[in-house]
Amino acid sequence: MYSWDEDTSSWYGSGKYKYGEKGRKKREAATARAIAHGPRSYEGASGPKEKVIDPKKKIRTESQNPLIIAVDVTGSMSTWPAEIFDRLPLLFNTLSGYRPDLEICFAAIGDAGCDRWPLQVTSFASGFDLEQLLGSIYGEGGGGDAPESYGLFAKWANTHVEIPDSAENPFLIVFGDITMHPTIPAAQIREFLGDGAQGEEDAIAEWRKLSRRWNTWFLRRPGGRQGDQVDQQWAEAIGGQKIFHIEDEARAVDTAMGLIARAWGNFSDFKDNMRARQSEETVETLSKPIEMKCPVCGGPIPLDAKGLFRCPYCGMTLKV
Repeated sequence: MYSWDEDTSSWYGSGKYKYGEKGRKKREAATARAIAHGPRSYEGASGPKEKVIDPKKKIRTESQNPLIIAVDVTGSMSTWPAEIFDRLPLLFNTLSGYRPDLEICFAAIGDAGCDRWPLQVTSFASGFDLEQLLGSIYGEGGGGDAPESYGLFAKWANTHVEIPDSAENPFLIVFGDITMHPTIPAAQIREFLGDGAQGEEDAIAEWRKLSRRWNTWFLRRPGGRQGDQVDQQWAEAIGGQKIFHIEDEARAVDTAMGLIARAWGNFSDFKDNMRARQSEETVETLSKPIEMKCPVCGGPIPLDAKGLFRCPYCGMTLKV
């Protein structure tokens, strides 16, 4: 389990890494609070901290670099909040080293047709506050076989989240593995979001609306077949180029961090970060598929691209 301090000497990779000056004060503050709090743990519980994760609340951030991480917690994916918790200090310390005003919101997605807590959401926060918020989420492990209530989450993000206008769309990362219910019943909107609703909503339309303001990616768990029903529906929702098939489940958080670091112009540093934790083979295996996609629009990047590359689809200039 990663710690909040900046000591990377215990990392067991093939290289060395040292955090830069950016974000240092926030890292130091998080370290001090973590020491006062005691050993890290994601303790088992019989449910979430309901006042903390209530999706009826509306949240706001002033950060120009907010990040939403949404995780499907049905079935076998219910362990993923604990996996993210394990890497939380690494996630925040690395990304805030690139953009110190980073704030993160976590969401857990289930099935509103059968789960008790089908949508759990935190407020935006940074540093050690993230540990307490993420620890309030419960991996219920319910849900039907398929589909799940991804649309309810999209509706929440469109109506309950306020962020400042910025020059670039902030990242919204979804870790999932299945299709969504095509419609969001009015009764679910009223019950779980606390909003009035005259009728059901179109889940695909909600995701398309969300993707106009957020740089939205669906990071799909290993095991799915490219181009299958899951890919087809998510392609309708966010665009096929924004679906990323994860090859190694243990590297899910690294994949998200890599996409963000690439968009922010810090991919070289991120690879050094990974080398201090993993083998060179692992670094290259994870890096290559990220390098082949534009991190803004998902468009393909030629393998022979060198230096500064301007994406012909969205105009983003990348260091390659």
